[in-house]
Amino acid sequence: MKKFINRPENAVEEMLEGFAILSPGLVRLAGHKVLLRADTDRIRDLQVAIISGGGSGHEPAHAGYIGTGMLSAAVAGEVFTSPDTDSIYAAIKAVAGKPGALLVVKNYTGDRLNFGLAAEMARSEGIPVEMIIVDDDVALERNAHFAGARGLAGTIFVHKQVGAAAAEGASLAEVAAIGRAAIKSLATMGVSFSAGTSPAVGKPSFELGEDEMELGLGIHGEPGVTRTRIQSADELAETLLTRILKRGNFGEARRVVVMINNLGATTEMELAIVARHVAAFLGKKSYVVERMYAGTLLSSLDMAGISISVLGVDNAALRRLDAPTSAPAWPNLLKERPGKIDAQKAASASVNQGVMPIQNAKTETGKKIKRAIEAACDTLIEAEGELTEMDRITGDGDLGASMKRAATVVQESVDSYPLDEAPATLKALGQTLRRALGGSSGPLYGVFFLRCGNVLENSGWNSLAQWADALEGGVRAISELGGAKPGDRTMLDALHSFVTALKNPGAKSPREVLFAAIEEAKRGAESTAQMKPRLGRSSYLGDRVIGHADPGATAVALWLRAVVQALVSAEQPQRRAMSRAGD
Repeated sequence: MKKFINRPENAVEEMLEGFAILSPGLVRLAGHKVLLRADTDRIRDLQVAIISGGGSGHEPAHAGYIGTGMLSAAVAGEVFTSPDTDSIYAAIKAVAGKPGALLVVKNYTGDRLNFGLAAEMARSEGIPVEMIIVDDDVALERNAHFAGARGLAGTIFVHKQVGAAAAEGASLAEVAAIGRAAIKSLATMGVSFSAGTSPAVGKPSFELGEDEMELGLGIHGEPGVTRTRIQSADELAETLLTRILKRGNFGEARRVVVMINNLGATTEMELAIVARHVAAFLGKKSYVVERMYAGTLLSSLDMAGISISVLGVDNAALRRLDAPTSAPAWPNLLKERPGKIDAQKAASASVNQGVMPIQNAKTETGKKIKRAIEAACDTLIEAEGELTEMDRITGDGDLGASMKRAATVVQESVDSYPLDEAPATLKALGQTLRRALGGSSGPLYGVFFLRCGNVLENSGWNSLAQWADALEGGVRAISELGGAKPGDRTMLDALHSFVTALKNPGAKSPREVLFAAIEEAKRGAESTAQMKPRLGRSSYLGDRVIGHADPGATAVALWLRAVVQALVSAEQPQRRAMSRAGD
């Protein structure tokens, strides 16, 4: 277990101390794991107090939702453990004035018992207290042995609804009724690719295979309803939404707001990918998506998963969602926005290269160029895993995926290239790679092929010497643009070695020169294993990369070999045909 903690048994206490330091609007209730609004004394008798809480490990819930327009207090238990009755009771007494207090409780046995007992204790002292139970989970089938749906991330929507109502001056009965109405129109379902690791336990609460995911799980590290094979983001969004829409009660108007929640270790990129399809899917089902929220709203430690929550709304509910709050974890949005999330708007903004096949390879030269390009692409796609692993050790791990992505785009574009004209084809290839490859490799490959095309355009492309000059020009262009030179542990070490062999053919035949050149390119790439990096991400690692070849140079050696082999194999049938004609 690798976590930024001191002693596991002190993690919750030290977390609360940190929250109090980070959030000037919060204060710690002495002697208890309770955080309060700093202005509690001023507002106690002005509005209904809203109290929630539960086990720790769900951050930013619940302390992140303390503030004007949301919670008055949050009570924390140990990791995935209900808070004790005394702390809940102390929180009620600290924040509840004449208007009373509403307890927002997730439907877990320990939470219901402890919050329920604390509420009864407070009532016995004359403090008006209501309690609402959030049971938004739709994963479990309701039957005679059903213990009650669990409370999940949709609880945050309830916090916002009742918090805004309390800030508006609604009575305790009115605030409770608004909370219960929100719960009735709320549905959530979760999925995860891994379990979280509790500091006190030191290992994940369950194990999953490489291609498995846990569907319909809760937020306390328990396994889900079913274990199944991993689905794509779009498939998974539809799986969750199908169950949510089947079990949810969102009103005849079908106006909804949606939350895509990170359960701990899911990236913003993944959340956005899911969100785009959620919007499209709900639109096709005739739902009006009024608001969409995505982020870490209620986690389960470092679980690599998401949950989707859907809340049916009307104008009043939307007003409460948009109402201002100082709670640091609530995703404040602009109030002035269209009533409907337009999934098609996002789709229409995607880049369309407009590539239309024009079948240019009519000459033998054009056909050979096409075969060579396709061979290079096939090789790079096949080498994705090898290049990824190399770059994981010496860089940031994305080279294999980047080269595969670019190769795939080139494959889709190659028929649009003027293949019978080598200089123009190289320029077109450079433009494709510039866009598709991205990062630092995109400009370098782009300038390489652009310069090669320019040289050939001026010199012709009928001899190996002319191609050698063009490639030498491309190498020079990379060096001018990126500042690297041979020996700096970059793609140039393979390219320069290849070009040097072409420029010094000796008495070899063109075929022999080409094969000797690809061997030199391979040796040039391998030699980078003993070079200290001067440029690129490897330079940050220093001597740690010694012994590992540069993946960029390796990629060059791989596609150069594929190109040469494709060209030579294309020559063989032509030579045999000429030989038969001569006979």
